Amino acid sequence: MIIENQEFGGERPLYKSRDLQLRGVTIHAGESSVKECRNVEATDCRFEGKYVFWENDGVVCRNCLFTEGARSSAWYSRHLTYRKCEVLAPKMFRRAHFIDLEDVNMPNAQETFWDCSHIKLRNVSIEQADYLFMHSSDIDIENYRQNGNYSFQYAKNVTIRNAVINSKDSFWESENCTLIDCEINGEYLGWYSKCLHLIRCHITETQPLCYCTDLVLEDCTFGEDSDLALEYSSVKATVKGRIHSIKNPTTGYVHADEIGEIIYDANCLPPADCEIKVAGKTVPKE
Repeated sequence: MIIENQEFGGERPLYKSRDLQLRGVTIHAGESSVKECRNVEATDCRFEGKYVFWENDGVVCRNCLFTEGARSSAWYSRHLTYRKCEVLAPKMFRRAHFIDLEDVNMPNAQETFWDCSHIKLRNVSIEQADYLFMHSSDIDIENYRQNGNYSFQYAKNVTIRNAVINSKDSFWESENCTLIDCEINGEYLGWYSKCLHLIRCHITETQPLCYCTDLVLEDCTFGEDSDLALEYSSVKATVKGRIHSIKNPTTGYVHADEIGEIIYDANCLPPADCEIKVAGKTVPKE
């Protein structure tokens, strides 16, 4: 069924449609406009009402606008593809699976991507992204920019390439996450994470990468404000340039060009046998 240049509002105007093509359609205020549908294609459409694509399987949106009123629009759905869309609405994706976004802008993405899986993002920009990707898994991201705190908490199986992530408390209690050629700015990065792997990443702000298990850093760099790093972490790290300070790493090794201060205090946890080398020379534990 093809619907062109029409307007709908109210509750469930296109409920349980199948093989639906929407072209130049406007969905005004209301609820659940395209609920429990299969195989929907929307091109050049405007969505203003909430709960648009609930319980759907197979949705493709091209050049569509989701206004702020279209909050919580893609929950409990599968196989969602968005291309060149503007998403102004918060809480867009929850408990959704097989999500593919490319050339998408999300300036108000609070509490989005909760309990989702199999997420692919390409050329996506996200703002106001507090609590993004909570409890989500199997995430593949490239060419990405994000502003918003508490992101990727409890996330699993994540790969991110060429990204700038500005987020306090990101990757807390995450598992099996790899970041390549990324800039990560924000306090308390990666606490309590397992198998966090950073390759050629730049890390800024205080107390990064503490309480980590099986942390790996390859050719990473640290900002001067990244102090008190690696406390109570098991780590294998090669660092280019200077680390302002590290504190109480538990095991593994840290090889850096320069370390401003190495702190071991009475609270250091056993085995506390982390090997530290500066400019190729082993630093004895005092």
